Amino acid sequence: MMVPQIVQTVCLAFLGLAGGTAVGAGVVALFVVLDIVPRLAQLTRTYPRVHWYEGAMIAGSLFGTFADFWNWKFYIAWKPVPALVGLFNGIFVGMLAAALTEVLNVLPILAKRVRLQRYLFLLLLAMVFGKVAGSFYDWFIYHP
Repeated sequence: MMVPQIVQTVCLAFLGLAGGTAVGAGVVALFVVLDIVPRLAQLTRTYPRVHWYEGAMIAGSLFGTFADFWNWKFYIAWKPVPALVGLFNGIFVGMLAAALTEVLNVLPILAKRVRLQRYLFLLLLAMVFGKVAGSFYDWFIYHP
C-alpha cells in the first residue's frame, strides 16, 4: 500500500519536531537542575548579567539551528576571524565544563576514590593538556 507523499512529510515533520523538543527539553533540564548558568555567572562575578548568558544561549541555539537547516555558508576574507570564533567557543565550552564539574564535584570525588588527592592539580593539568593535544591532533593531523 502506498502512503501519500503529504502523509509521509507530515509524519516526518512531526517526528523531527518531537525529537527536537525532547532533546531541547533535556538540555534545558540539565542547565536548570544543575544551576549551571547562574553558577557560571557567579564564578565570573557577572551575576547581574545572568540574563545575557541565557539570551546568548538561546540566540546561539536558534542561529545554529537555522544555519544547519538552511545550509548557511560563511566565507570570511579576514583569516583571524575563524580563530577568534574558535577561541571564544573554546572559552565558553571550557567554562561551562568547569561549572558543571564544580557543581557535580567530579574531580574531588574522583581523586578521593583513586587516592590521588595530593595530585589533584596534576590530574587537572593532565586533563587540560590531553584535551589540547587531542584538539591539535584533530585539527592538524586527522582533519588538516
